[in-house]
Amino acid sequence: MSILQIPYREGRDGFWGEQTSTLNWCEEDYNITYYCAELVNTLTNSMFMWLGVKGLRNVLEFKHSPIFILAYVGYLVVGLGSMAFHATLKYEMQLADELPMIYTVFIMCYATFSYKRSPRTQLLIASIMVGLGLFITVYYLYAKNPVFHQVAFALITATTIFRGFYVMEYQLRPQLRERNPTACSRIMREMWTLALVSIVTFVGGFFIWNMDNIFCRHLTTAKNQLQLPWSIVLEGHGWWHILTGLGAYEMILWRIWLVRCLGGEEEKFMLDWRPWRSIPQVVPRTHKGATKSS
Repeated sequence: MSILQIPYREGRDGFWGEQTSTLNWCEEDYNITYYCAELVNTLTNSMFMWLGVKGLRNVLEFKHSPIFILAYVGYLVVGLGSMAFHATLKYEMQLADELPMIYTVFIMCYATFSYKRSPRTQLLIASIMVGLGLFITVYYLYAKNPVFHQVAFALITATTIFRGFYVMEYQLRPQLRERNPTACSRIMREMWTLALVSIVTFVGGFFIWNMDNIFCRHLTTAKNQLQLPWSIVLEGHGWWHILTGLGAYEMILWRIWLVRCLGGEEEKFMLDWRPWRSIPQVVPRTHKGATKSS
């Protein structure tokens, strides 16, 4: 067993020098390598890279709405910014992680509220969201209060999600009952399942992140006893990256599927997904890579 237990570095000095970020996490700084402040927290952002590229490729291949190109580009930027933040613990890189989170969720908020609106209304909605984004950015740069950022992100996300729920029940369901009554119950059940699974996944990551903060001292003791590589499973903030990366990806897919169905294309496209067992995608029904038919 001792062969499979690799001790942490004794030194805590690192390539990037002193921490300047306003936040630090339970993973001890430079405890694995001299060149990366938080190696596990950095590498777990690979989830964003993988799913971001997958989502972007699917949007281009299946010609989904161009707004989702921006959504997945923002999703990728969040992952890259988080990698840079955890690798360096520099304030500038912290902003590169946190501010794109706000901008990306605003993109999804715009996609939700501007759908089928007139060009003038779409411009008004875009202007409001750009203004709110600028206000959040300027105030956060002034206050440097992470709680403000977290609350702002949560409120925008919740607003987007509840608007999506409203559209599903009060716009999509009546349309499906009228034009496709035999498939209405199945499509709505699929859509609600995808939405709720994405929320549970996201909230699960948030819960683990908070437990990591609350019980950090005990977890650090346990990690030093387990040693590498087994101790990696106790890095709660890393699990936050994995679960929120998956949850956010599923939220974007939920919106893509909702837009396709609102456009009357539920017979041309399908939600290719087995809950908890596969990564969802919205594909043409003739797509050879589909894992199930619905």
